[in-house]
Amino acid sequence: MTDSPDRFFDAPISRLVGFKVQPGDIGEARVELDCGPHLHNPMHRVHGGVIAALADAAMGIAFGRTLLEHEDFSTIEMKVNFIRPVKDGLITADAKVLERGLRVGFVDCEIRSARGKRVATATCTCTVISE
Repeated sequence: MTDSPDRFFDAPISRLVGFKVQPGDIGEARVELDCGPHLHNPMHRVHGGVIAALADAAMGIAFGRTLLEHEDFSTIEMKVNFIRPVKDGLITADAKVLERGLRVGFVDCEIRSARGKRVATATCTCTVISE
């Protein structure tokens, strides 16, 4: 595991929503989020879009950590399965690159509550963009 922050540690979206990016290995990422009423939908649960954004951030960071210096990427497809609602507390997204080719990669993610309960799963497909 790397101890130094990478370029994904301090993205504007992370500051806005409150994502806490953890150090990680190449092709892996852990992103945490403290949930509360400021992230609720009208049913007083964490908004599904916030959970999807957390998964997107974790998967993007995991894939981004596989890039070479001259490469960039974009997500071209993403799917989220919501399993149980969350009101508050820490939720954690753990993402891992399943496959990384020259142009396309596949990433998997699990989001869990502070009690270890699965909240959602997600997958995405990324494309590599060479400068």
